[in-house]
Amino acid sequence: MRTHIWHEHVITSIAGCAALVLGVTGSVAHAQTQAGRAAQAHDLGRETLPVGDGWGSEGAGTSGGSAADAAHVHTVTTWAGFKAALKAGGDAPKIIKVKGVIDPVAEGCASFAAPGYDFDAYLEKYSPENWGLDTDLSGEPADSPEGLRAVSAANQDTAIKVNVPANTTIVGVGKGAGIRGGSLQIKGVDNVILRNLTIEAPLDCFPQWDPTDTDTGAWNSEYDAVVVYGSTHVWVANNTLTDGRYPDSTLPTYFGQTYQQHDGLLDIVRGANHVTVSWNSVEDHDKTMLIGNSDSAGATDTGKLKVTLHHNKFEGVVERAPRVRFGQVDSYNNHFVVNEGQSYGYTFGVGISSQLYASHNAFSLPAGVSAAKTLKKWNEAPLTAENNYVNGRKTDLIAVHNAEIPAETLQSGAGWTPTLRTKVDSPRAVPGIVAGRAGAGKVC
Repeated sequence: MRTHIWHEHVITSIAGCAALVLGVTGSVAHAQTQAGRAAQAHDLGRETLPVGDGWGSEGAGTSGGSAADAAHVHTVTTWAGFKAALKAGGDAPKIIKVKGVIDPVAEGCASFAAPGYDFDAYLEKYSPENWGLDTDLSGEPADSPEGLRAVSAANQDTAIKVNVPANTTIVGVGKGAGIRGGSLQIKGVDNVILRNLTIEAPLDCFPQWDPTDTDTGAWNSEYDAVVVYGSTHVWVANNTLTDGRYPDSTLPTYFGQTYQQHDGLLDIVRGANHVTVSWNSVEDHDKTMLIGNSDSAGATDTGKLKVTLHHNKFEGVVERAPRVRFGQVDSYNNHFVVNEGQSYGYTFGVGISSQLYASHNAFSLPAGVSAAKTLKKWNEAPLTAENNYVNGRKTDLIAVHNAEIPAETLQSGAGWTPTLRTKVDSPRAVPGIVAGRAGAGKVC
């Protein structure tokens, strides 16, 4: 909290929001006038990424639609209105203000089903007992249960995916704004800002059964909540990203496997570059964040995927916070919370040619979960991990990992040092700072 005395009136700044408190000699009317002026001056849609705030500030920086004229400022309350606003004006700077909760799946999954699609018939035909585990479903005809599932899935794909154009800011209005079940595609564009929204991950209504996926078969789902694909200068801040009403614990089991209906929450892939992800609350999800989605994507990803993650809270996530390939990723001042009894795989995934720099982070781990599990080696790629705290104690994550998991020995030294950082807070203070400021509804 910072307190400034201006002409005997006290202005208190809490978590980036300005609240006017009546001074000893001021009047109520004057206080109301000052508050009105402050509210008018503070427009999230006009805010830009500060200079030096992570990789997103590199070069020209990230300003989104902050320069939009009045004709390109839209307030939307429905999914249809949101899609129309995205298309209006092409790449001209635009601000889209989301008021309330918009939902492309409000009418339920049945609204996407192709005529004749029957899930029970799907289960009957493709059960391991009837179909086996040696042949996938790619050769099935259009009128088969798999063919009808594919048409149904295509209907959902068309309905829930939207392309975000260049020079756009999407911002939630107030504390209750959100997107349920939509997939934001920030694809092949430059200069996008996404702020102050509660984003509930899409629920794939029609996952595909693949009998040949592992020895036992698996259900495979589509749809990331947000994907940054080949785009540059993106700022994702002050959002809550979550499975929301449909955590994995509620998903059913068929053929002995979880009926997986979620994919990623925020994936940054295919040559995307100069991205800052800050002050978000990322909650209750499995495959959380990929930075680089394929070992074979070196042609597009080498020298790209430069991403900064700072002051985010990751709570109840299973893995990929993030999993990194190729990129120079700076992760600092984040709080990673593993809850008692939750499924947990790892936090940082060290992938091919990655250069992860993880420092000044805080981890809260329950009894029985070792700090060694915070790192997962997928490929040989040195990383820097320094001044991280686990349950309030400074911990050398690489040393603990190597001592307990010698088969996955990690090398130290990412080969670069981040320079695009805002104030670096003490890791001891990070849990409290992040709890007060990360997530939707905590900016105004």
